[in-house]
Amino acid sequence: MARRYDPDRRRRIIDAAIRVVGRDGIAGLSHRTVAAEADVPLGSTTYHFASLDELLVAALRQSNEGFGTAVLDSPVLTDPDCDLAAELARIVGRWLTEERAEVERCYELYLAALRKPALRPVAGEWIADVVGALAHRVDGETARAVAALIDGVCLEVLLTGRPYDEEYARTVLARLIGPVGGTGAAV
Repeated sequence: MARRYDPDRRRRIIDAAIRVVGRDGIAGLSHRTVAAEADVPLGSTTYHFASLDELLVAALRQSNEGFGTAVLDSPVLTDPDCDLAAELARIVGRWLTEERAEVERCYELYLAALRKPALRPVAGEWIADVVGALAHRVDGETARAVAALIDGVCLEVLLTGRPYDEEYARTVLARLIGPVGGTGAAV
């Protein structure tokens, strides 16, 4: 039987792992469940990912791209006159309302790092990416606090079922960032 050329197979396996985690949690993840979800032979999952930890690392890294891409694609980084607090609050709101299932899957993977040490460096990448993205608008300490605040707001919405309050998020982000970050002046 000829081997079928499938350049997207690795990505499909990662996408399938994210869906399995979203549906069944980390405990439901196995090479077999991912292979079935991706509609690939079982050997494909073990060929691309020797261990489940490798697959989880790839899935978390891919999941982290969502918020980072939203920030990178917004005027928050390119327009020094952009209201940083308002734009971040808008991005978080869009992420939590329009992509809630994706956010839930992302946090399921993110929090799995509590029990899976292999995921900790990748979980830390999200924080580093947000801090790095905000570095030209606020100092590093404030950028780290902004990342922590965003995490807290997201977890509150996801865990309590309360609706996202964009005005509240904007207000607390503005307090944290202060007038320097909000006016576009570089620190």
